[in-house]
Amino acid sequence: MTNTFNQLGVGEQLVKQLQLNGITEPTPIQKEAIPALLKGTDLIAKAQTGTGKTLAFILPILMQVRPHKDQVQALILTPTRELAIQITSELKKLASAVNATVLACYGGQDVTAQVKKLQNAPQIVVATPGRLLDHLRRESINIGKITHFVLDEADQMLHMGFLPDVESVIMQTPKAKQTMLFSATMPDAIRQLAVQYMNKPQFIEIQSQQVTLDNIKQRVVETTDRGKQAALIQLLRTHNPFLAVIFCRTKLRASKLTEALQEEGFNADELHGDLTQAKREQVMKRFRDMKLQILVATDVAARGLDVEGVSHVYNYDIPLDAESYIHRIGRTGRAGHTGYAVTFATARDMGKLEAIERGIKQKIVRRKPDQNDAMPGKGDDYARPAAKKPRQPRNEDRNRKPGQAGSAANSAGVKAKPTQKKDNPWEITKSDLEIAQGKLPKGSSSGKKSSSSSRSKDRSKTKNQTGRGGRSGGRGRR
Repeated sequence: MTNTFNQLGVGEQLVKQLQLNGITEPTPIQKEAIPALLKGTDLIAKAQTGTGKTLAFILPILMQVRPHKDQVQALILTPTRELAIQITSELKKLASAVNATVLACYGGQDVTAQVKKLQNAPQIVVATPGRLLDHLRRESINIGKITHFVLDEADQMLHMGFLPDVESVIMQTPKAKQTMLFSATMPDAIRQLAVQYMNKPQFIEIQSQQVTLDNIKQRVVETTDRGKQAALIQLLRTHNPFLAVIFCRTKLRASKLTEALQEEGFNADELHGDLTQAKREQVMKRFRDMKLQILVATDVAARGLDVEGVSHVYNYDIPLDAESYIHRIGRTGRAGHTGYAVTFATARDMGKLEAIERGIKQKIVRRKPDQNDAMPGKGDDYARPAAKKPRQPRNEDRNRKPGQAGSAANSAGVKAKPTQKKDNPWEITKSDLEIAQGKLPKGSSSGKKSSSSSRSKDRSKTKNQTGRGGRSGGRGRR
């Protein structure tokens, strides 16, 4: 099997552009899909998020687009705005190599501005179903001459109820076109769609690589509905994640949990469908720029979320099935890095949990919130609860190294009184860092001179930085 993009048939200019973006070797799905698509074959590809499927379809499109023709030649349909933005971003990194123009059309943007841009007839359009149908009704876009049509995340389109919209779009495209369908799962409705609208498609299935799950340390925390929030807070303080995504079942639960985490002093924000597009883009920019430590999201909003550096995923509400579980935890453990996934499960979730374990062909270790476990935090263990234990002296916190949990009471996630919220043990002070770096010896007179007033200034400084949208003290541990 070929190993380089040149051998797959990708042009030299695109290969150089890929190299500039740090991409030198194709993934398995790219090795199989690109040669078939360059031949003009219709394609059905079953592959998980994170396998490189975006490049698998945009490279053949860029190779075959005709920049001298001022008309829409390729249409890429996605279920969410976030995914449309992500695909458009990848296209724009490469489109200049072939002088192709790209436009994203999704809800939340000014329609008039989009109409004006569409008048310039971009060669490639990335769109969500709702906004595309709006433009079709306005007759501001013509897809009657496209040569390439991509349906990305087809199963998610089905789950979100977009299938009738997708069929309405397809009916307005020419029959003589190349159709590409990418999906993580292949429900019957998607198979029927392929049979009805595709021409002798080639089928490619990329097996979920077990190594992807092997790179993710998975745990189930058995809890109750009432105790779930306290258990999450306990683990967040113990793990102190670099970047974390917390999944909730509904928009309302995501909002309430975000509010609770913010009240506890965490640098957290929410991402769901009720937010304006401007707000969603602002939240995602802060998360990508690592100015936001914890993102609380719903499945739909986080579909296609690809952010480097996500160290932890927390399933606050258990996923519906194994596929959703894989999509969720696939946000971490990427590029050879180790990731951590924690799923909170109540007694009534056990049926779903067993179905997930059957789907991933793996038994997930189950723990109580008060059990030691091999997860990052205090000595790679969960913190033991000590709700009745008094607050330890601050000298103990001053001498602890980065990566160690704070005092027992706060490690256990005991909710502090409002006046004590400044004493958050997972915030590293200046003195802590100097001791850890060897600038101040432990127990030295210099270290002891770090009075309560100076430590208060450090904490105030950290709090002010967090208030400006910066990351909390958890970043210092890295």
